[in-house]
Amino acid sequence: MLKIEDLKVTLDAEVGLVRAIDGMRLTLRRGQTFALVGESGCGKSMTALALMRLLPEGGRIDGGRLLLDEQDVFALPEAQMRAVRGGRIGMIFQEPSTSLNPVMRIGEQMVEAIEAHTPLRGAAAKAKAIEWLDRVGIPEPARRIDDYPFRMSGGQKQRVMIAMTLAAEPDYLIADEPTTALDVTVQAQILDLLRDLQRERALGVLLITHDLAVVSRMAHQVALMYAGQIIELAPADTFFAAPRHPYARLLLQALPDAAKRGEPLAAIAGTVPPLWTHFKGCRFAPRCDRAWAPCQQVLPALGPVGPAHEVRCLLYTHAEGASQVFSPSLPAVPRVAASGNGASTTAQPLLDVRNLRVRFPLQRSWRGNGPRYFNAVDDVSYVIRPGRTLALVGESGCGKTTSGKAIVQLLRRSAQIEGQALLDGQDLFTLNGTALVQARRAVQIVFQDPFASLNPRMRVSEVLEEGMLALRPELDASKRRANLELLIDQVGLRRDCLTRWPHEFSGGQRQRLAIARALAVEPRLIVCDEPTSALDVSVQAQILNLLRQLQRERGLAFLFITHNIGVVEYVADDVAVMQRGRIVEAGSCEAVLGAPQQAYTQTLLAAVPRLVAGIQSV
Repeated sequence: MLKIEDLKVTLDAEVGLVRAIDGMRLTLRRGQTFALVGESGCGKSMTALALMRLLPEGGRIDGGRLLLDEQDVFALPEAQMRAVRGGRIGMIFQEPSTSLNPVMRIGEQMVEAIEAHTPLRGAAAKAKAIEWLDRVGIPEPARRIDDYPFRMSGGQKQRVMIAMTLAAEPDYLIADEPTTALDVTVQAQILDLLRDLQRERALGVLLITHDLAVVSRMAHQVALMYAGQIIELAPADTFFAAPRHPYARLLLQALPDAAKRGEPLAAIAGTVPPLWTHFKGCRFAPRCDRAWAPCQQVLPALGPVGPAHEVRCLLYTHAEGASQVFSPSLPAVPRVAASGNGASTTAQPLLDVRNLRVRFPLQRSWRGNGPRYFNAVDDVSYVIRPGRTLALVGESGCGKTTSGKAIVQLLRRSAQIEGQALLDGQDLFTLNGTALVQARRAVQIVFQDPFASLNPRMRVSEVLEEGMLALRPELDASKRRANLELLIDQVGLRRDCLTRWPHEFSGGQRQRLAIARALAVEPRLIVCDEPTSALDVSVQAQILNLLRQLQRERGLAFLFITHNIGVVEYVADDVAVMQRGRIVEAGSCEAVLGAPQQAYTQTLLAAVPRLVAGIQSV
């Protein structure tokens, strides 16, 4: 077994000493999956780095032991640690783009790992690498093994990282958000592969994720982290059937699905407190809906509340807490037909896309036979009406994002675009000059990665004001300032954030800023490209509540690009399913998700992980 005893990790920072992990203990047995869940900033990824002795500069292990078959890994010299790291304990990192060497072919990187930790050499090691690329679903592995990382999509790079780690045949695997960037079909394939390996090799898996549906499908044990501490530890079936900590209950209630349409999700107010804080009482108390007087002063201990079930909460461990205890069981929520948001289904279309084709030029062949093209979007048509949401779903590479970028005029110089996109009857693809500027004001976009889309050299006020200066010249400085303050209020941020820089915000806060920037020019249609894919459950609930509220208040229409079917069930009025550049099925949310007709749609929905163990029906 792999056993953590009283682990403490601290980081030196400008603000002071950061207590990233404060007294963690858990046991991972071979053949089992132990899930570590919680919000960003609670210490999950830092736990993984500490176990591999890969802490960032300024980080150190201040206490505790990591026992690998009774040997303390923290006491090993670095020469012996290199054999453990990758050989006995493998790790799949959260961000494959920064984990793969950009100047080495993927085959060279995989062979390097295989030769370092297995007896295989040369051609045998390369054959092993090709075998693993095939097992994780890389098409044409014998050819793609000679590609550089930049030639692969984000999901493919993640699969390469998984193949590289598993090819070394470790006994234990630390998987830090291994499926976050993957489509549901590829995610299902990777999770099935991990389960098969567990059966074949008794692989022990420490799964770090914020996807509770994946946890319910994969995990044997669950540990819920908050602000550097484990606050609930239980077998997976017990955790999902009867969560005890108020934080656990709120997380489960924040998950979107069809049954919650028309009502706000149970978002958790506030954020995880900074870990340099000197805590006096319960760390979750400021955000807890069940907090009572002792929570502000008494430090709760992790105590038993049932067989193999422990909770860090005064409701169960304090002498006077018995009178405060609430029912731990969550009622099963039946899946019901989704109702619309009240917007008319017969109103004139706001956007009418007809026979859209987007082709990208490929490199000419040496024979000089003229240009060749790749058809990213092929004959796509759909309609979006005022005040309604159309969800565009499908696997990576099917053309979802490309179609959205074409509509907002971001591909004019890089692609050949055919067809029509009629905004109030006016074709966006034929506009130029003043007419195009007016159209840009009507149609805005929220990108998938808010950090990459916010200029790091501009303060928040400059980021938000830039659009108004370009597209709303009639506003003077005072009106722009008033609008900025109103926008910040609408997206749920404090006004003092206007003077701060994008890097000073969390992922959820940056996504709110991206939404505020899109709203600054008062658009009528917003293209949302995976706006919640990288967000925690609680932050996702806050963003979805915000989008629904803005839609009601402003009559906004959304083109919602996503692969999260739970989000689609909650926000979408209409759904279009894309495959290889074409729409293969379209209709109302109830019709497409409730009774899909196409085999591809059925396969897509069958791969979606659902919460089990009494929380929701499968």
